[in-house]
Amino acid sequence: MSHLIARPVDGLSGRTHVPGDKSISHRALILSALTVGRSTVEGLLAAEDVLATAAALRALGARIEGPDAHGRWQIDGVGVGGLTSPAGALDMGNSGTGARLFLGLLATHAVRATLIGDASLSRRPMGRVLDPLAPTGARFEAGEGGRLPVTVVGSADPLPLETRLSVPSAQVKSALLLAALNTPGLSRVVEPVPTRDHSERMLAAAGAEISVTADAATGARVIDLVGQPELAPVDWAVPGDISSAAFPLVAGLLGAPGGAPVTVTGVGVNPLRTGLLDALDAMGARIERVNPRSRGGEPIADLVAYPGRLDAIEMDPALAPRLIDECPILFVAAACAHGTSRFTGLGELRVKESDRLAAMADALAANGVGVEVLDDGLVVEGAGGRPPGGATVATHLDHRIAMSALVLGGVCTAPVPIDDTAAIATSFPGFVEVMTGLGAHFDAGRR
Repeated sequence: MSHLIARPVDGLSGRTHVPGDKSISHRALILSALTVGRSTVEGLLAAEDVLATAAALRALGARIEGPDAHGRWQIDGVGVGGLTSPAGALDMGNSGTGARLFLGLLATHAVRATLIGDASLSRRPMGRVLDPLAPTGARFEAGEGGRLPVTVVGSADPLPLETRLSVPSAQVKSALLLAALNTPGLSRVVEPVPTRDHSERMLAAAGAEISVTADAATGARVIDLVGQPELAPVDWAVPGDISSAAFPLVAGLLGAPGGAPVTVTGVGVNPLRTGLLDALDAMGARIERVNPRSRGGEPIADLVAYPGRLDAIEMDPALAPRLIDECPILFVAAACAHGTSRFTGLGELRVKESDRLAAMADALAANGVGVEVLDDGLVVEGAGGRPPGGATVATHLDHRIAMSALVLGGVCTAPVPIDDTAAIATSFPGFVEVMTGLGAHFDAGRR
């Protein structure tokens, strides 16, 4: 259902789980396609973005089947360097992660391939990936402004990379590492600001010769990768996505104080992904991590969110790379907090599936929340409880705006209609069922 109305509820409670981590799911498929032999993936996020990655890898020669009766996927890899030119364009749908990772993957294979995407993805800039990939020797024929469609003519004799990232982006870093995989010799990527490190962990698990050290003078992360390894098959286990868990957790925090908690089980709590938990902790939220364990080389835990008072914060911009995808729902938390919150260092939000700063500012302001838009962030005047609500939110084909708006509607005093929820399927199929199972109320009727 593309149009929904989120109606106010007293609070959510109960126990649930969320789909597999989207970032890890993309990488598990890509790295499996580059191994020699058969890999399996358990817990793969079977959402539109990840399925687009699977389809593209099939077109490049990998065999991918699943899910089986146990929910596992099987991938027969072609080995590093074994990808072949596809018969047609590779449609990445709405997936910025998929598009950027494939630009790196294809740059050092002797193939010709064209990447296309939907209207939202076709507006997103790719120059931040294309420019640092140029030294490999690959050629790129891009649309206006470096946007999709992009035709990649991969280098038959690729050159090693030595790159210092100019923007903190795990997508750019991972694209460069995938390019380095099929490059002879040693490549180096220097990351001044740490971003999620799933690629590094997973490359090591597959047998790549990769090291991560800290530069003694600057503290930057220095990632060295020896190219053209023979990667070994891996049985991957994908943890629950903390970016998806953020929605029921924040909704749980915003219930009536003293109410029952919301528990989300099996969530990945990689330290480079838990900035949201740190920000909420600074606001006074009570979120407990219980049953800590490891899955597929990633730390996981059950997260328990207890409803209670939240206070405004001035967020440390250094947190931004660790919570960039969770900012829309963090703004909803700030809208209900006591006091005025200030968030900066978030310029990256302007080049996501939508301009998320502008989209969330519009959504909050329309529903009675005081908002000031900064060049790289937002100032949000908390209502100290429930904002007024009552206004339709334009989601701009952005899954995280849609889900954040549905949570907002549940904590306002008046219902909040959402213009289009179709994009939610790109990352969190089953979102409506998960939330209603905890007590949320969505319908398609009149206000």
